Amino acid sequence: MNAQAIQDVLPPGTDRRTPLVELRNVTLRFGRQTILNKLSLQVPYGQTLVVIGESGCGKTMLLKSIVGLIRPTDGQVLYDGQDIHRLNELEMTELRRRHGFVFQNAALFDSMTVGENVAFPLVHHNIASGRRLWRIVSDALADVGLPDNVMPKRPAELSGGMRKRVGLARALVLNPELMLYDEPTTGLDPIMSDVINELMLRTRANKHVTSIIITHDMRTARKVADRVVMLYPYARLKRDEGQILYDGPPEGLDSAEDPRVGQFVRGEAGERLMEMRQATLDAFRDTPNLVDRYPR
Repeated sequence: MNAQAIQDVLPPGTDRRTPLVELRNVTLRFGRQTILNKLSLQVPYGQTLVVIGESGCGKTMLLKSIVGLIRPTDGQVLYDGQDIHRLNELEMTELRRRHGFVFQNAALFDSMTVGENVAFPLVHHNIASGRRLWRIVSDALADVGLPDNVMPKRPAELSGGMRKRVGLARALVLNPELMLYDEPTTGLDPIMSDVINELMLRTRANKHVTSIIITHDMRTARKVADRVVMLYPYARLKRDEGQILYDGPPEGLDSAEDPRVGQFVRGEAGERLMEMRQATLDAFRDTPNLVDRYPR
C-alpha cells in the first residue's frame, strides 16, 4: 500500500510518520528465564510484518505484549504513540477494539454457534443488535468465503480450515486497524493454508489494515509479508548479541548474512542437533552423580 493510500484511511489527525506499533527496549522475564531482551521494533501503518523463528524465541509473547496481555519487565510498548501501560482500564478496552486477533487454534467458544461466535465482539461492545447484528455477521462470513448456512453450526462440526476462517471473520467484525495472527496456517493442508494466505492478502487490500503475523510457514512468510523479522532464542545468543537475526524483505531471506537465518528457512537441523547434544553433555558434566539419582 502506498503512503497516500495509507493516509487516506487513517483517522483524522493521524500522522503516518508515527509507527502504529513500537517496542522500545522491551525485556520480558519469568523468574530467571528471559524471553525477550531489549527488543526494539517499529511497525509502520499499512505494513504486513511476518515474525519467524524457532519455538521458544518469544514470538507469541511478542504478540501478547503488543496487545497488553503481558506487561514487559522493562521497556515500553507504544500504540499510535501512546505507552499502552499508562492507559487506564477503560482506555485499554477502547484500544483493544482497534485490534483483531486470530488465535493459533481459532479459539472459538465451543458452546456457541458459529454465528454467535462471530457476533460476540459486537454484542460485548454493544455495537449492534437485531437485524443489523446478523447482517454484519453474514457479511463478515461472506468476506472469508463462508455461507450463511454455517451460522447455526457448532465449531466441532467444522473442519480446521473453516474454524480458522470463522476466527478470522470474528476478528474482522470490529473493522480493526491492526490484525494480529498467531500461526494462522498451523495444522492445515497446503491448499487450505494458501486459502488463509489469500484471505490475509485480501484483508490487507480491502480493509487497509496493518498486520503482524507469527508463523513457521515459510510459504506464508514469502507470500504475504512486506517485511520479515527473525527472532532467536535469548538463551542461545552470544554475549551482547541482538535477538533479531534478520529484518528485511522476504526475498532477502535466502541471502541473509547470518547462517542461522538460512538454516531456519531451509529447515536444516544439523547444527541444532549438535547444540542439543552438547547441552546434554554439559548438563551431565556440570551435575555430579546425575546418573546415580535415577537408578535403573
